[in-house]
Amino acid sequence: MGLVDRDDGRRIPDWLWEKIEPLLPERPSHALGCHNPRVPDRSAMDAIFLVLRTGMQWNALNLTGICTSSSAHRRFQEWERAGVFAEIWREGLVEYDERVGIDWSFLSCDGAMTKAPLGGPKTGPNPTDRAKKGRNARSLPKGPECPSAWRMTAPTATTTSF
Repeated sequence: MGLVDRDDGRRIPDWLWEKIEPLLPERPSHALGCHNPRVPDRSAMDAIFLVLRTGMQWNALNLTGICTSSSAHRRFQEWERAGVFAEIWREGLVEYDERVGIDWSFLSCDGAMTKAPLGGPKTGPNPTDRAKKGRNARSLPKGPECPSAWRMTAPTATTTSF
């Protein structure tokens, strides 16, 4: 691990760490009672916030010298299960509401339009999927100017002749 002698902008400020540290759960004891010393909580949180703030990959942490990627990711999962990040978010909202005030009259919801996991419940045909079950009779070519040899699919390497 690298020794930091100046603030490089990747570290949590002292005032913020003083608010986060009490939210962290007790360190779990090792089953055998012996193992390598645990990475300091502040270094792990610095590494986690760096990943969350920049969007970098976990494995890129190894080059920063803050904390190894495996230690940071393991601690991230541990703290997520313990609800640490949800509590940080909640306390931040409470403090912002006290200082500035949150305008609760305007709320919005974000969502995603994706397929349901495992297919979801059967709800019947979707009216927008008309063309998927077969071609609509109105879209098929008609008349003598439309020979039946026309392809209804895109040519491929095996169907194209030169």
